[in-house]
Amino acid sequence: QVQLVESGGGLVQPGGSLRLSCVASGSIASIYNMGWYRQAPGKQRELVATITSGGNTNYRNSVKGRFSISRDNNRNTVYLQMNSLKPEDTAVYYCSLTIRITTGKISDYWGQGIQVTVSS
Repeated sequence: QVQLVESGGGLVQPGGSLRLSCVASGSIASIYNMGWYRQAPGKQRELVATITSGGNTNYRNSVKGRFSISRDNNRNTVYLQMNSLKPEDTAVYYCSLTIRITTGKISDYWGQGIQVTVSS
């Protein structure tokens, strides 16, 4: 009923930038919180950034000042602008959206994940 499609990942050199996008489609009535998570090899998935429906944002300490999360409610899209990338940012990035579908049910939905590799 709901699909999330991520794009914008890839290989970038240290100090470079990438912009991730996550578009939601399907039987969507409302989207509440939106967030980005990441999982590096051998590590647990961790929160990167979140944004509420009111536009309040939250970041993990290691990305503050380098990453910026934003949303376009008209396009059901959440973005993650990543600047000054470091090798330790290398991971699979996932978007997660809290969505109320047209039946009224509220659930958390996840994207398929997209690889971000920071390497020279």
